[in-house]
Amino acid sequence: MIMDAQTGSTASAFPPGFLWGGAIAANHAEGAYLTDGKRLDISDGFPRGIKHEYDAVIDPKKCYPTHEAIDFYHRYPEDLALMQEMHFRAFRTPINWSRIFPNGDDDEPNELGLQFYDSLFDEMRSRGMEPVVTLSHYETPIHLVG
Repeated sequence: MIMDAQTGSTASAFPPGFLWGGAIAANHAEGAYLTDGKRLDISDGFPRGIKHEYDAVIDPKKCYPTHEAIDFYHRYPEDLALMQEMHFRAFRTPINWSRIFPNGDDDEPNELGLQFYDSLFDEMRSRGMEPVVTLSHYETPIHLVG
């Protein structure tokens, strides 16, 4: 049962078509920051998260949260299985453009990047989740900014 805090009325289910689900941002979750052809994006230079100091050159002595994150890139089947247990019907995920177009101005897309998103979307659908895609969220390829 779901209770409306203002009216005190209850409902037994979400309305038809309601997309119960979750969401991530690539820079918070994907990790695998230089894997399978991905190049640096603007979020990869923040050692303490977005809107703090920024390193134009990656310092190997520092920890950058985006580089490993929760390693969704390698663990998404496990994560989606947990979401399926919670009866998610939708999952919002970003497209990390530096994974598909590593330099941002490439003539051809990175096939391994495309393959990752194809596999991710297939896995979502096989678990009854509708993919909801964010097209841009702090992952502009660094080559386009420099």
